[in-house]
Amino acid sequence: MKNLLILCLGILIFSCSSVRVFSDFDNSINFDNYKSFAFFKPGIEEVEISDLDKRRILRSIEKSLEEKNLVLSNNPDLLINISVKATDRVFINPNNGWGWGWGWGWNPWMFNSNFNSISTQTRGELFIDIIDSKSKLLVWQGKGYGGINEYMKNRDERINLFVSEILKNYPPVDES
Repeated sequence: MKNLLILCLGILIFSCSSVRVFSDFDNSINFDNYKSFAFFKPGIEEVEISDLDKRRILRSIEKSLEEKNLVLSNNPDLLINISVKATDRVFINPNNGWGWGWGWGWNPWMFNSNFNSISTQTRGELFIDIIDSKSKLLVWQGKGYGGINEYMKNRDERINLFVSEILKNYPPVDES
């Protein structure tokens, strides 16, 4: 029983800490031609998150793209836009078991504690759109989702993890 509890707790912790990513791209594009980027300010200004988190995301994107030898420029080849979505997931956990205390049963110190506990978890989604600055067409999109909490102490680390996992797939590798 103890091992089962430890296994369940491990799965819960692992599932909350992981970031799942997906990316899609226009396979007719030669991504080697892109050397510079800038942020698409009108789109980013519409994102409804705190300015602090917005700056964290943009700093992380800038760092990740610079590691991929792209430079921030006033005359960019690419425009970077972000969007976010948050959904709350509600968990109802039935607790039908025996516990200590007064209540029903053959022993006055034992009772059947039939109650449900309810918890919520916020699942955040971060979309990173990469747009060709000349054609204004979306050429690459990455999405990452996972558990995030506005009260997290390690928000910088969590946002860096989201961004780095998403941009791990940029530029796309031609598998043909």
